[in-house]
Amino acid sequence: MFTHEFFGVSRIPIVLLACVLVIGSVFARLQPSARADSGAAESPKVFSLESSAFGNGALIPIQYTADGKNISPPLDWRDAPNGTQTFAIIVSDPDAPTAQPFVHWVIFNIPAATNQLSEGVQNQGTLDQPDGALQGNNSFGQTGYGGPSPPPGPPHHYHFTIYALDTTMNSDPGCSADDLKQEMQGHILAQTEFVARYGR
Repeated sequence: MFTHEFFGVSRIPIVLLACVLVIGSVFARLQPSARADSGAAESPKVFSLESSAFGNGALIPIQYTADGKNISPPLDWRDAPNGTQTFAIIVSDPDAPTAQPFVHWVIFNIPAATNQLSEGVQNQGTLDQPDGALQGNNSFGQTGYGGPSPPPGPPHHYHFTIYALDTTMNSDPGCSADDLKQEMQGHILAQTEFVARYGR
């Protein structure tokens, strides 16, 4: 009798009960992880714009301003919505002492396959890189990028805004930001921005 029972209780059911408890414990530990992984996989992608030269809220390095080389900064973006055909970027300063935000850059018809701009985009109406992209006039009255040039005082805030569009714009090189914005109405699939600062 002792070969099969211990204190009157069968050893086989005890072993089975122990196995069930162990398996249940392991399964309970795995469940939260599975839920977390599932949630992470379902997180929506967010259209975003950034610069490798400076971050959101940071000071713009002097080479990208009128006090330095006055060249456009590098920009890159990701996770544009489906159906995007072109991108447009407008850089403006709402802190300028003007009735409307002071526009520093207007570039549009950037192909959907493009996800970045290298620094120092040429100041001309029609660009070879990115192929087919066009540039409008800034508030300095010039085509292409014009860097920050604020009056002495607190730093100004420069809004780098990108628009994902469902078509190609018909605006001509040298157009104004207002003209481009008017044409973009009804064609904006998504937009996002980051803001940087510069002062003297």
